[in-house]
Amino acid sequence: MSNRVYKWADGKSLEIGYKTLIMGILNVTPDSFSDGGKWNTVEAAISHMKEMVAAGADIIDVGAESSRPGFETMSARDEIKRLSEFLEPVLAECPVPVSIDTFKAETAEYAAQKGVHILNDIWGLQYKNEPGEMAKVAAKYQLPVVVMHNRDSKEYAGDIISSMQDFFAKSISLAQEAGLKAENIILDPGIGFGKTVEGNLYVMQNLEKLKVINGQDYPILLGTSRKSFIGNTLDLPVEDRMEATGATCVVGIMKGCEIMRVHDVLPISRMCRITDAILEAKQ
Repeated sequence: MSNRVYKWADGKSLEIGYKTLIMGILNVTPDSFSDGGKWNTVEAAISHMKEMVAAGADIIDVGAESSRPGFETMSARDEIKRLSEFLEPVLAECPVPVSIDTFKAETAEYAAQKGVHILNDIWGLQYKNEPGEMAKVAAKYQLPVVVMHNRDSKEYAGDIISSMQDFFAKSISLAQEAGLKAENIILDPGIGFGKTVEGNLYVMQNLEKLKVINGQDYPILLGTSRKSFIGNTLDLPVEDRMEATGATCVVGIMKGCEIMRVHDVLPISRMCRITDAILEAKQ
């Protein structure tokens, strides 16, 4: 894949393809599956953001709504209300690009107006209540957008990878119709969403098959951090899944993924750095 360089008006920049990038998760929700309530004051959120950046985070991903299994969707109005307390202070203090984790176009529009750098959409521009609307927001501001695979059912009639390729092709078509440049699209296999435990493991085994869609090469963001497929495979609670998360990240790097979205930035960034060094080593 050819390397990408993103530059924003506030002077921040991001290079994809030169090293494995770390996206640090900053949940400002009271009910996230793994760290709900820990960072839902401005002071705590800013402190944790700075801690993650110091530990090696290249991007900070802010989420105001939990996407834990069984979560109930909140309105865009309520999501914006919660986000309004945190986003501007984080943007003002954060030395690296900030992404917003939302699947609602109205929330994305609000965040873009405030100066967010990246959109992170768990419904891959295909949220059933507003298909294509997120693509229009991304195109309006020409922001990079993480397009994640997702679906309501975990059952697949045929090969899961083929189904995911078709999903991404549809997302890319929506982006093109909206006027979003191809270089602003980042794919996410959606580990833990719309897949069984076995399905998640199979997708991990075949990540490299998702990099090229309709002849175009796209960077992949991998989000496996503390996910339930790890817990179910190893019989581990959420707080004991860091090492296994690291293993999935190493596999992801070896399969060609460029960005790792994680909670435990310091240990995972070290695992990623040594993996990069090994893969790049020359005698």
